[in-house]
Amino acid sequence: MKQRVTFVILFLLLCLTTKAQEYPQNPTGGNYSDEEDEYIRPKSNHSTWGRDTTENRLEDVPIGVNQWTVDGRLGTIIPEESTDTVVHMFHYFNETNGYNGEYNILGNLGSPRLSRIYLHRKATNPFVFLRPYDYLIGGLRDFRFSNTLSPLTNLAFHKAGSKTNGQERLHAYFASNINKEAGIGMKFDYLYGRGYYNSQANSQFGGTLFGYYLGERYNIHAYANLNHLRMAENGGIEDDAYIRDPQSFPRKFTSKDIPTALSATWNRNKHQDYFLTHRYNLGFHRDIEIPDSLKPVMPSDNELLLQMSDSLRSVAEKDSLLRIAMVDSLQKAWSARQIIPKEFVPVSSIIHTLSINNLKHTYYSHNTPENYYTNLYYGDKTNVKDRTNGLVIKNTIALSLREGFNKWAQMGIALFAFHEFKAYTLPDFNDVGNIFARHYSEHNMAVGGELSRTQGSLIHYNANGFFVFAGEDAGDFEVDGTAELQFRLGRKDTVSVEAHGFVGAETPDFYYQHYHNQFTWWDNTNLSKEFKSRIEGSLSIQRTQTTLHAGFENIKNYTHYAMTNTLIDTDPSSTLSADYSHDVAVRQTSSNIQVFSLGIKQDLKFGPFHWDNEATYQTTSNKDALPLPKLSLYSNLYLTFRIAKVLNIEVGGDVRYFTSYYAPDYSTSIGQFAVQDTNATRTKIGNYPIINAYVNLHIKHCRIYIMGKHLNAGTGRMFWAPHYPMDPMNIHFGVSWNFFN
Repeated sequence: MKQRVTFVILFLLLCLTTKAQEYPQNPTGGNYSDEEDEYIRPKSNHSTWGRDTTENRLEDVPIGVNQWTVDGRLGTIIPEESTDTVVHMFHYFNETNGYNGEYNILGNLGSPRLSRIYLHRKATNPFVFLRPYDYLIGGLRDFRFSNTLSPLTNLAFHKAGSKTNGQERLHAYFASNINKEAGIGMKFDYLYGRGYYNSQANSQFGGTLFGYYLGERYNIHAYANLNHLRMAENGGIEDDAYIRDPQSFPRKFTSKDIPTALSATWNRNKHQDYFLTHRYNLGFHRDIEIPDSLKPVMPSDNELLLQMSDSLRSVAEKDSLLRIAMVDSLQKAWSARQIIPKEFVPVSSIIHTLSINNLKHTYYSHNTPENYYTNLYYGDKTNVKDRTNGLVIKNTIALSLREGFNKWAQMGIALFAFHEFKAYTLPDFNDVGNIFARHYSEHNMAVGGELSRTQGSLIHYNANGFFVFAGEDAGDFEVDGTAELQFRLGRKDTVSVEAHGFVGAETPDFYYQHYHNQFTWWDNTNLSKEFKSRIEGSLSIQRTQTTLHAGFENIKNYTHYAMTNTLIDTDPSSTLSADYSHDVAVRQTSSNIQVFSLGIKQDLKFGPFHWDNEATYQTTSNKDALPLPKLSLYSNLYLTFRIAKVLNIEVGGDVRYFTSYYAPDYSTSIGQFAVQDTNATRTKIGNYPIINAYVNLHIKHCRIYIMGKHLNAGTGRMFWAPHYPMDPMNIHFGVSWNFFN
């Protein structure tokens, strides 16, 4: 609560007191985007947020923003396009299951999630407990720094349902410049989802403070990200028949009438993420070449002589030689007064990056059913408070040779080394059988390098890798490379080809090796390194709005969580959650697992009508260890038009679908998705379309949406995860407003 109050106070103070100056950052001139009615400054991602500032409206408040993200290893700036005025897909900003519905979730806003598209799964956080919550937490790579022409405040509010089952989310972003080179800001994100089913409420808070300075010689970026996530665990509904076959019950049940496996049980994560990257640039100054049309023109001889006194001019008029000498002297004096503009050219950089991640994960339970868990290792199952702490500190130093400082420097080169310190705390038994806090610590040292090319219009690439030469993870390595080629096809078409390759060996995460709580306990000291190799590529055709994607990955020693349930009922074919006691374990598949993925994205346009389609086909060689749906589909049909040239309207509907498969179950004791127990009767989900309809509105600085979600709600296979049904049909509303002062 103290963290929330502090961020609210800071946010209000910044909004009320910060006054930014007007700093033009690009040449004047630009054009309007046909689709968004947005004035775009050329060769930058500055946008005027739906307004043409050349008319000096709203008391000449300059409106424009430049945004970028920062690479977590070397602090490289990555330009990003501003999307805060885009009306398209705004209604899905608040959806936990993703813009195209590719995530398995537990139903409620802010619940844990797992992508069904394997190649989209990324470890975005050093702690496994936080990875299912990337929806709210995100990470440094997703966070946007902003350089603004005037202080920018964005407020957004989303709501659905009633006071008993609804959800709300408040999102705020503030950014302001201190001067041309420096800026500060903050982000605030709070959501509360009560849930349409019992014991499902989520309360999650995230707040970020950031600042930067981008001088000629010295650059620095810093941010602090604090998160407090609390999620109620209900263990899923007791019997899937409440959804699959409601006619088998003597009366009709609403979602709140359906009994769930758990109550008074929570997972909580308190997380702090601090990041600092700074660099000192070594280089030189060079003259800026100015076109002849912009160069100052030397005044005529008579104009130069007018600078002289009347007596000297009279003498010069009578003596031609003296006049020539005086004009020559005046011309030299005028030339000497002209300042030749120069620019600083960085040649190399010395870089230091520091990241600190701290986590306190707690599992609470005050009312655990008698047979819900298979094991009770210590304590009272009706009064559970298990805690683990984690700390990861990583320091990276690097030396880089910058790209483009002369015509021969066609790529950037960087060499780096890092030290990583990890510390964890788990409950454990001492020699006499009493519980105490056991501390673990790990150190790793690695060296690596990077080659990159980001300038030019034809080809861009980045290749990087590292090798851990000392520490608990010694022998780990990673080599990752991407390349992008763009070329013209005819006069009006652009084709982009992207390729990505990866190979690496990684020691399984600490919480795969060790985890202790009252219901779950393991020490896996014999886990092997996980080897992965991936190759993927995509082809995008701008004119036809077509994107093709294909990827292949091979995994050896695939490490994952797996349910190990024990039947406590006499019927071995039972699928009731209450007929099994629950446990989870770590499994490692020594044989190779191959995953192949093929996708297509095709956007069609017929005047004001749009039809966006996306399909992904996947195969996995081990469906038990790595289950995936064969086909995932997304289709969105909508109409766009304007009223009075100021109100943009988008009206449409979409459908999401994936084929049935044995999706991963969810383990409440560790807050993670785990594959279903192959020794018990398993449950399939999928083969069920989800239909939504929406209206998006955009006028000046304001965006509004109304969405009818899950319009086809009924019975059958409406599950996001085993034993976790989808919400009934409901109405969602949201508004986002940009303020400039």
